[in-house]
Amino acid sequence: MPLIRSCPHCGQKNRIPARHLADTGRCGHCKNDLPPVAEPIAADTALFDEILQNARVPILVDFWADWCGPCHMAAPEVVRTAADTQGRALVLKVDTEQSPQLAARYNVRGIPNFAVFHTGRLVSQQAGVVGHQQMESWLEAARNG
Repeated sequence: MPLIRSCPHCGQKNRIPARHLADTGRCGHCKNDLPPVAEPIAADTALFDEILQNARVPILVDFWADWCGPCHMAAPEVVRTAADTQGRALVLKVDTEQSPQLAARYNVRGIPNFAVFHTGRLVSQQAGVVGHQQMESWLEAARNG
């Protein structure tokens, strides 16, 4: 289940396998570079599992819901973390209303809830609003741990 990304140069849609989301690729149409993903990826259960199993970099998962005020406060920090860690980590957003089974799988009781994974396993998890520096610190620790 690859992610579809549009080329910033020509607009062509490209299929990017989960294992290459943090890599610089090449557009299949215009052959220009496709930069690594630098924004949060909205993930349903299938995409979540695919990325978790195949990503070669640490993953920060933001479990959130649209009705959650603190989740909206944390959202700009999540976006900044995705941009700041481009090529070194991935950031996923899981809507707990749309994917309650994922929230249950990781015992998410309060949101926002942040989980860090590396090589397919849960490394750390914490509920509550935190800044991008803390999120980036978790990802760096997972990468070096």
